Order: sequence, then C-alpha cells, then structure tokens
Amino acid sequence: MRPMILTLLLVLSTNSNAQANPIVDIETSKGLVSAELYADKAPISVENFLRYVDNGFFNDLIFHRVIPNFMIQGGGFSEDMVQKTGYEPIKNEARSDVPNVRGTLAMARTNIVDSATSQFFINLIDNDYLNHTDDSPRGFGYAVFGAVISGMEVIDEIATVETGMGRGGHQNVPKEPVMILRIKRQQ
Repeated sequence: MRPMILTLLLVLSTNSNAQANPIVDIETSKGLVSAELYADKAPISVENFLRYVDNGFFNDLIFHRVIPNFMIQGGGFSEDMVQKTGYEPIKNEARSDVPNVRGTLAMARTNIVDSATSQFFINLIDNDYLNHTDDSPRGFGYAVFGAVISGMEVIDEIATVETGMGRGGHQNVPKEPVMILRIKRQQ
C-alpha cells in the first residue's frame, strides 16, 4: 500500500509544480490566431512578449512586413507606418533545438544579435537558415519563442495580401493594413 501512496503523492506533486506554457490570442483584422508561448525554452523572450501584451502595446498595430513563402512580421508599426518605441532590447535566446519551422513565432531583430524588442514574426515555411548554428553574429539565428496552435489559416490568408512600398521606404508592406487589434492572454 505504501508504494501506491508514494506514487500518488509524487504524481500530485509533479502536477502541481508543472507550469503550463502561456497561451495568447492574437486578434487580427483577418481573424483569430492562438499561440502557445515557450516559457520553458525561451523564458526571456516570453517574459518580454508578455510585458508588451499586458501593457496593451500591440493594440492597433499592423503586420507591416508580409513576404509569401517566408514570414509575416508585426509588433512595431502603426497603420500609418510610424514606429512605436519599445522597451530595452533583450538577450537573443536562439537555440538549435528550437528551430524556425512553419507556424513558429520568433523575435525580429537587426544585425545586432541582442537587439530584439517588440517586433516578432511568424514563419510561413520551415526557415532553416534562420536557426541558431553557432555563436557568431552570422550564425546566432532568431529566437523562436512560441508556435501557432490554432488559426494558421488566418496567417496563410495574411500571407496572400497585396504588398508594396510603404511610407519611409519600407518594402513588403500590405497595401490594405492587416491590423493586430489586440493580443491577450487566454484565461
């Protein structure tokens, strides 16, 4: 009888300590997308993203860069292509065991490895060349911090919008804005 009680206590203890990864709803002008955030694999990136979510930063921004067979990017520009100022850059958590595959969310950045702030992208295909291969600036890659768990058809629809040059010389900007109405945590 004792081993059975010990096993039950161990299971209950494990379940109460296990913390599920957070899930967010991304409400867009094209429909709803839900994503699991990988707090267990990219804690800094997830904490950063949720800070923006909780403060309503993403409300009424757009997907400002859409490239079919590559990715869609948002989280930094208003409908009139004015860049919103984010918080301080974060450490790049790119890992070779968390690849940029179709449906994953990753932090956008400049050529500086640790430059990500609020902008993120969703991979439309497996983008192996964005993966972490080494610690050099060229090989560091882009940190994946989550994945779409429902609504990938919405992402695929966004990928089909007509794009062109945007204000300020930005390329691949949807001619008709694709809005991020808001992003919120699921309860």
